[in-house]
Amino acid sequence: MISLKDFKMLSKYEWELPSSFRSDMRVPVRVFTSQKLLELALRDKSIEQAVNASTLPGLIGWVCVMPDVHQGYGFPIGGVAATDTQTGVISPGGIGYDINCGVRLASSHIPAEAVKEDLKTLINLIYQIVPSGVGEKGGLHLTDAEMADVCRLGSTWALNKGYALSKDVLHTEDNGCLPEADLNTVSPRARDRGRSQLGTLGSGNHFIEIGVVEEIYEHVAAQIMGLEQGCLVVQIHSGSRGFGHQICTDYVGTFQSAIHKYHIQIPDRELVCAPIQSQEGQSYLKAMRCAANYAFVNRQLMMHGVREAFEQVFPGRVDDWQLSLVYDITHNIGKIETHIIDGRKFEVCVHRKGATRSFGPGEKVLPDDYQEIGQPVLIPGSMGTSSWVLKGTHLSMQKSFGSCAHGAGRLLSRAQAKKRVFGENLKQQLLQQGIQVKAGSMSGLAEEAPEAYKDVDAVIQSVVGAGIAERVAQIKPLAVIKG
Repeated sequence: MISLKDFKMLSKYEWELPSSFRSDMRVPVRVFTSQKLLELALRDKSIEQAVNASTLPGLIGWVCVMPDVHQGYGFPIGGVAATDTQTGVISPGGIGYDINCGVRLASSHIPAEAVKEDLKTLINLIYQIVPSGVGEKGGLHLTDAEMADVCRLGSTWALNKGYALSKDVLHTEDNGCLPEADLNTVSPRARDRGRSQLGTLGSGNHFIEIGVVEEIYEHVAAQIMGLEQGCLVVQIHSGSRGFGHQICTDYVGTFQSAIHKYHIQIPDRELVCAPIQSQEGQSYLKAMRCAANYAFVNRQLMMHGVREAFEQVFPGRVDDWQLSLVYDITHNIGKIETHIIDGRKFEVCVHRKGATRSFGPGEKVLPDDYQEIGQPVLIPGSMGTSSWVLKGTHLSMQKSFGSCAHGAGRLLSRAQAKKRVFGENLKQQLLQQGIQVKAGSMSGLAEEAPEAYKDVDAVIQSVVGAGIAERVAQIKPLAVIKG
């Protein structure tokens, strides 16, 4: 059992479990959190999973844990680890089943107060246009050649087809395309699952949310991002759907034999991995990138559908109903990046599972308009609570491989939430708070009740206190669509 006394307190919001804690640890575990949130994390196996992850070959620096951490498959959700590209491994459990699950935020010049009577009409229309739910199919059914193009081109495919604006591509992480994606590394089963799900929301914690910019903390950054106090914004949270899930499933199976082939010792079979430079490791990277690029397109198509709804509802009500993409970020991904650790430069594969990139000012991969301020960091709350727009910092590059939290983090399992919350009651409670809700099922709604999650404001306080992000704006929800 791991307890609070096992940690060394580095600062009010930074804690370290030294590599001496367990004989098989290769690097320490660093947790960016308050004491209260750390104590909550110690209730499940998430910190133990981070310790297990610290045993993987080729790790550089330390394993990072975010304040929204909770138990996952292999790695904790909210875990970050960097492995040397030459000597290290890649682990699907450190990336997640929903590859490139991520969030995009779009801003507008629409005053929320002027259109509050239109919100119900708006979310009903979005619900009609954007398919949602388990296994739900979209309006596209891709051929093999089209699947290959989506996986190879990512957001550029959407741009070429008229589903995106040039600025959308520029404001998507990595311009919405990871290189060297190869559909030949993807199983027929995964391709079949992906053909008809492009442009769909899915279920679980995925959502489309209409919100209002409630408060601005950093006016220069907010202006550059296009955020105006009192105006509507839209968040879309989804990933690679069944396509990415099947890819992860396939390679977890493949890596079960790879660990024996390469004589890799792991404390948990869910940490199966393969050397990055091995045939298996390279195949997984290419397949994972297919799912990542698919997910970028998926969110782009949903944004296209939301724009259609805005164009039907708001003409005649407001002068400018256009949506502008602030940023699209991924929080389940493995990325090849260069980081300086203890004064040395390393090329690493950064596993971010339930963790958002938080690159600071001046990083070359950022769009020109974000070079001065750092990238937007999007941290949605739970249904009924605020979401936050932050920005990356120089300190995040030094402390957390340019990473930050990705949400509030679960406190209750979905089964526990359904036992405590009645979906219809929750819907009425949210309505009384002024939040319109459209959901595919009341039981699914109950799973995502605010009480099932940690306090997102406490999560924000932790990452800001640790210096790995800075506040820009707070968003209040007005209408939510759940699968």
